[in-house]
Amino acid sequence: MPAKKTGKKKQKVLVTGAAGVLAQQTIARLSGSHPIVAVDFRRAVEIGPDIPSYRVDFLKRGLEDVFRQHDIGTVIHIGRIGTDIGGKFFRYNANVIGTQKLYDLCVKYNVNHVVMMSSYFVYGASPYNPALLDEDTPLKASDLTLNLIDTVELENLSQIYLYKHPQLNMQILRPTNIAGPGVRNNIGRLLSRRWAPVLMGFNPVMQFIHVLDLADAISLLLEKPKKAGIYNLAPNDWVPYKTVLSECNIHAVPFPSVPTGLTVGISRWLNWKAFPSYLVNYFKYPVIIDGGKFERTFGFKPARSLEEIFTHYRELKKEPWV
Repeated sequence: MPAKKTGKKKQKVLVTGAAGVLAQQTIARLSGSHPIVAVDFRRAVEIGPDIPSYRVDFLKRGLEDVFRQHDIGTVIHIGRIGTDIGGKFFRYNANVIGTQKLYDLCVKYNVNHVVMMSSYFVYGASPYNPALLDEDTPLKASDLTLNLIDTVELENLSQIYLYKHPQLNMQILRPTNIAGPGVRNNIGRLLSRRWAPVLMGFNPVMQFIHVLDLADAISLLLEKPKKAGIYNLAPNDWVPYKTVLSECNIHAVPFPSVPTGLTVGISRWLNWKAFPSYLVNYFKYPVIIDGGKFERTFGFKPARSLEEIFTHYRELKKEPWV
């Protein structure tokens, strides 16, 4: 039976992926006004004496124990296993099946607000994409592989719960490239390096959102009235890829772009995590998303400029280990 909620104390906010910089920045913004519970599949993160922290495998019993012990009102689901951890099927089970269990527990224990972090990758990179992708654009996810299928299936699963369980007040966020201090995703790794590949004949425009702006956006959702739905998160500016490399003091290394199989083969041969083969098309075709809906709904505008992002990665080049 679901745990009874007395209403005497403020309900807690469960944040997944607590070992990551985005989750930690989000927790820092919320901890003064909301009781927090932190979980991560990697380790129990030491955040503060007043914040319970657990290492939890979503596929095992320990996750429900967290719901039993704490009166959870909001779940912010940031934790997702990246492509640099485990195999394809392990990631699928953890990210999709594990998240389904999380959502089922949200329903069982009467959680009334769920924020789910998706990705702009779900749109797919294609030469036939419209110039600006809004939330109603079909999720083509062209060149879908097992490396991205968990991302797409996670979004599809979340949309099912969004419409089937309106009491969850679910908000699905699709941020563009997340960058900035502490970010260890593919684009963060690439911009941290001294050289990066450029596919000959291509120079797609790209968008970036600062990790601190994204944390601001997530925390804003707990202060505003709950408006369920799907939201892109991106600033209203973009820049060509080659300009990004120049601004970040990165040397561009030309890669052959045809035939496509050669580019993918080189990427696989290098086994370079910053330029994985399944993202090759994202370095060929622009995937520019419209963040206007989130801005209009919640009154949000990113506070950090592209130059602030580029400055961070220029400064990294001064470190001898980069």
